[in-house]
Amino acid sequence: MTNEKKSPLNSSYAKYSGIAFQMFAIIAIGAFGGVKLDEYLNNQNNLYTIIFSLVAVLAAIFFVIRQILKMSKDDNAS
Repeated sequence: MTNEKKSPLNSSYAKYSGIAFQMFAIIAIGAFGGVKLDEYLNNQNNLYTIIFSLVAVLAAIFFVIRQILKMSKDDNAS
């Protein structure tokens, strides 16, 4: 049995690809919520879709920045 170490490239790739999927999920949920709210309120100009999508993008960016800062702090500490 060999004792293989994880390469830093694979570990970083896994971390950042996970963040990308979470970012996509946040934006998709925001857009979906806006579409459903526009349908429910019978809104013709899709105002809620635009607002919820923009808020979701901002929330996703905030989340990504927090995660990256946390990971860089953890990498520097070890």
